[in-house]
Amino acid sequence: MIFTQALIQEPMAVFAYLIAIVGIVFMLATVDYAPLKKFFGYLPPLIWMYFLPMLSTTFGIIPQSSDLYSFLSTYMLPAGLLLLMISTNVPATLKLGGKAVLVFLAGTLGVVIGGPVAFALFQGVLPDEAWRGVGALAGSWIGGSGNMGAMMAAFNTPDDILSPIILTDTLVGIGWMGVMISLANFQDRFNKWNKADNSTIKRINEEIATDVERNAKPLQLPQLFGILAIGFAGSYLIRLFADLSFIPKSDVMNTSTWTFLIITAVGILLSFTKVRKLEYYGASKIGYMGIYLFLTAIGAQANLVDIVQAPQFILMGIVWLAIHVLFIFIAARLLRAPLFFVAVGSQGNIGGTSSAPIVASVFQPALAPVGLLMGILGNVVGTYAALLCGQLAQLIAGG
Repeated sequence: MIFTQALIQEPMAVFAYLIAIVGIVFMLATVDYAPLKKFFGYLPPLIWMYFLPMLSTTFGIIPQSSDLYSFLSTYMLPAGLLLLMISTNVPATLKLGGKAVLVFLAGTLGVVIGGPVAFALFQGVLPDEAWRGVGALAGSWIGGSGNMGAMMAAFNTPDDILSPIILTDTLVGIGWMGVMISLANFQDRFNKWNKADNSTIKRINEEIATDVERNAKPLQLPQLFGILAIGFAGSYLIRLFADLSFIPKSDVMNTSTWTFLIITAVGILLSFTKVRKLEYYGASKIGYMGIYLFLTAIGAQANLVDIVQAPQFILMGIVWLAIHVLFIFIAARLLRAPLFFVAVGSQGNIGGTSSAPIVASVFQPALAPVGLLMGILGNVVGTYAALLCGQLAQLIAGG
């Protein structure tokens, strides 16, 4: 690191700093100034939500490790996701059809095959037990950090391998998320080239957005506290329930996986009740607040200086991701799928439940829950697919 100790250490001070970053970026993005509008058109605000904290960690302003980051992951993210789910217009979302799932599964296959191929290419410059890290990273890239934890245990990944793997996951994975966000501005061109029918997606997005706009109401204290109660108390109770001993646990179905699955189920059920009317008071906007803050925490845990300590892992990750991208774009071409399905399918694998809704919201603001559903699908299939990927890497290593 450039500095031995961060300038800002206290969790509340770090929290205030991250909130300031989010606020300043969004305010600049809404300024009626042509150069700024053009700038944020190519590099949307969400990219800066993780890049600026990453720079802040690199230059020693905030720490790379803090209790705040685990708090945002454990409590803020589930609360935000629950609020997104209760705001879901499920009947309209189901009209999207099955292409999104097929594109997602093509991306999963790309991760399973890409891992062993990339490992084979760089095996000569990697440590002896690097294949164990391939299994761990495969878990993260098919479903998210929960699956990564399961694969770390399954493959007994040593610390000296895990550290560069986490760096690769952060830099390459988040870098790809930034690329996908930037591509949102080119979806019409892509869809025209791919002869993809994007009309259904646009119609559903407009249908949901029009419904919310037509019924929007000014936020008042009773509704605000109702939204916060459902988001935070609801997600906390769900997490407690998911951790109970009678809930069957395994490497695959751990507490985190159960928490997200139950949040999805409860959120969808509540979306069919009067609770969904809280969306008219801005429930999903408050949900996004939690997700954006979690995103800043992801960026803060990466340090650009560390790249020089693990270049071979970074290069392996880039090749691996390129194979995933190739598979998912081939599927999109064969299915004539719109770029929106590529985005949510890819992030449902690489980013999981945390980033897939964010990317989905950039492409189609009212369809963030589609991204969450893709992330949940990644949680369900991810551990099994990652086990296969790690075992293939083990065969290549001769272990």
